[in-house]
Amino acid sequence: MRVLRQTLRALLSHWRRHPVQFFSVLTGLWLATSLLTGVEALNSQARDSYARASQMIGGEPQASLTTPNGALFPQRWFIELRRQGWPVSPVLQGRLQLKGHEDQRLQLMGIEPVSLPADSAVAGQAMPIERVVEFFTPPGSTWISPETLQMLGLREGDTPPTASGQNLPPLLAQKDMAPGLLLVDIGMAQALLEQPGQLSRLLLPKDFHGELPAHLGAQLQLKSSGEENNLARLTESFHLNLDALGFLSFVVGLFIVHAAIGLALEQRRGLLRTLRACGVSARMLIGCLTIELGMLALIGGLFGVISGYWLASVLLPDVAASLRGLYGAEVAGQLRLSPWWWFSGIGLSLLGALLAGANSLLRAARLPLLAVADPQAWHQQYARWLRRQGWLAAVLLAVALLALIWGDSLSSGFVLMAGLLLGAALALPVLLSALLNPLLGRSRSVLGQWFLADCRQQLPALSLALMALLLALAANIGAGSMTAGFRQTFNDWLEQRLSAELYINPANPAQAREMHSWLQQQPNVQAVLPNWQVSVTLQGWPADVYGIIDHPHYRQHWPLLDSSGGDPWGKLATDDAVMLSEQLARRLQLRAGEHLTIPTPNGTWSPRIVGIYADYGNPKGHVLISSHHLLRGWPQLTPNRFNLRIDPSNIPTLLKALQARFELDDSRIVDQAQLKGWSVQVFERTFAATAALNSLTLAVAGVALFISLLTQSQSRLGQLAPLWALGVTRKQLMLLNLGQTWLLAVLTLVLALPLGIALAWCLDAVINVQAFGWRLPLRVFPLQLMQLMGLALLATLLASAWPLYSLYRTQPADLLRTFAHED
Repeated sequence: MRVLRQTLRALLSHWRRHPVQFFSVLTGLWLATSLLTGVEALNSQARDSYARASQMIGGEPQASLTTPNGALFPQRWFIELRRQGWPVSPVLQGRLQLKGHEDQRLQLMGIEPVSLPADSAVAGQAMPIERVVEFFTPPGSTWISPETLQMLGLREGDTPPTASGQNLPPLLAQKDMAPGLLLVDIGMAQALLEQPGQLSRLLLPKDFHGELPAHLGAQLQLKSSGEENNLARLTESFHLNLDALGFLSFVVGLFIVHAAIGLALEQRRGLLRTLRACGVSARMLIGCLTIELGMLALIGGLFGVISGYWLASVLLPDVAASLRGLYGAEVAGQLRLSPWWWFSGIGLSLLGALLAGANSLLRAARLPLLAVADPQAWHQQYARWLRRQGWLAAVLLAVALLALIWGDSLSSGFVLMAGLLLGAALALPVLLSALLNPLLGRSRSVLGQWFLADCRQQLPALSLALMALLLALAANIGAGSMTAGFRQTFNDWLEQRLSAELYINPANPAQAREMHSWLQQQPNVQAVLPNWQVSVTLQGWPADVYGIIDHPHYRQHWPLLDSSGGDPWGKLATDDAVMLSEQLARRLQLRAGEHLTIPTPNGTWSPRIVGIYADYGNPKGHVLISSHHLLRGWPQLTPNRFNLRIDPSNIPTLLKALQARFELDDSRIVDQAQLKGWSVQVFERTFAATAALNSLTLAVAGVALFISLLTQSQSRLGQLAPLWALGVTRKQLMLLNLGQTWLLAVLTLVLALPLGIALAWCLDAVINVQAFGWRLPLRVFPLQLMQLMGLALLATLLASAWPLYSLYRTQPADLLRTFAHED
């Protein structure tokens, strides 16, 4: 133990003499851990919200009875089914706004606890008889999550008024409530939502089987627990993309640690030789180095987890808005993390430090005792390692190629990207060395030959920082091209699809029938395009089937990606035919000309697919059929939306007439500009977190380059002093140093361009297809690439600034002192 203690003390003394290296190791571990744990915190928060939402009623998912288009239905159907022995329990759900909180999205759910299936739990709480009585006996109670309570600035016991002037029952916080949801007795919900005698769905035990009465069989459809819209399943791709960005940032951060640890071990070669000569065994020495690394990892990991928590709290609003806009998923606005997350963050730091330092420890353990302090031995070892690194890069690129050829899943897509990025990063030092060799042979001046030879000699110290810069630039080029291309494609698609000037959503079926007739009689309306909708499950995937009329509007504004030839829109109107969204066609592995099986109340229907169209941003499947075919299977359906073609100048007159006739609230009337603005806002919020993580990744790469240049600035004096002694001024030395850094950086940028474009293609043609179901065209934006290259060169200049300033301030005596220890 005494030898162990003294060895550790000797090793730790290095960090007192080199605080910059100590800072670089901690910075690398801190950045790597904070970015990855921050992403994991975001994903953990979202998945916890999904779990609480799915377990709101019942210990396990329940089956349910709903109308085909999700509309409300009369309460008397519940009474009739209960009298016939069906163990149904009613639920009413709708949107509610509190007075003074109109910008907050809240869902109100009303339940009837007495009729819930046996052994059911509500929001994770068992409901004994006394709690049931308390729940529905006036004044009752409103269950709410603590996060939502805090977000609204309310306290338990408050009875806040709604926008319509009614008061909620007293608020009661329940820790397992889903965020953004209020739970009350169904009678109170009907009053608060102004839907007397109406229900949203009927819950059933998941294993219940029965035959619906004939007159209700055409009105209601049974959905098993496995057919419900599973938020965790729909949002899996979104979270996988965040995981990939977090992992990339983790890898870039570890490059800093690897470079700093490698430099520290190289500078301690004399110390290592002395310790071995004093009798310290190689095993104990490696053990002490490992303990030292673990202590640094604990400190860096602690700061990283704290920073990750802060980063997640900053990005959470954008991520929550994205999930709400894309998938209708409510995510708590405040972080709620388990103790396991904190410990796992520390564990990630320890694992990262071990991975980053393993190579340096292995190199130190394998070098002979007398060669430990020999620089030439280390350079020979690096040359051998560079050859092995080149072979490893070739293997990783081969794995990426195999994943591209034979892969057909999201996992294989990430294998493709990981193989491509890591293979290219490992190949970078090999390529830079290969590019510098012919330049060195063509140089005629002595100073030029020194410039290139010294530039090549710096590769071992700068290679990891340059690899980090390459990965960060490629990630920014790829993600930036994909995002900008998606924005342009999305805007073009919106201009085509959102071509109607006004969108009207009727409140109930009776109003829909009356409104349909009334709108067709309005002289200012150029075209009335009603939409019928029914929700179905196709091979396990949720999908919405839309019935439309035959109208030239669809031919003009719905471009098809693929069709079976002839006149697809004419075939859709007259034949047994359907059109599918691109993502549904890919998920079901169907093409134009094949047949799709759709379950209907009258049995299965197998129409032919006559067209495939783009439907960006929709997580569910989308199917278009002729309205008379849809009504043949579901005759009770009424239009759920009317798309109106009307001159914009006549919209105010029509809206005034609509309000006077049907008393519609503003949420049921949406104009084209409002809908486009909301769609673009959702798009921008969706990619806000991605853009932030990309910027952080580039910043981490800049830090890696800065720390690498800073940590080697002292060791460079021994190489620069001979030039100074031969008459080269310090100003010239500064310019030579800056030129070497810029040469390596520019070569890295040149190699990053094709890698970034290849990554953009992977994101557009592989990851997007596997994750979301649609393929984007590859778009390259030269101005964006030039701006990114300029930022990278600026980051290189800033990273070089302090080492150059230190060189400028170096006194001649310091340069002379480097010769004091020459043999």
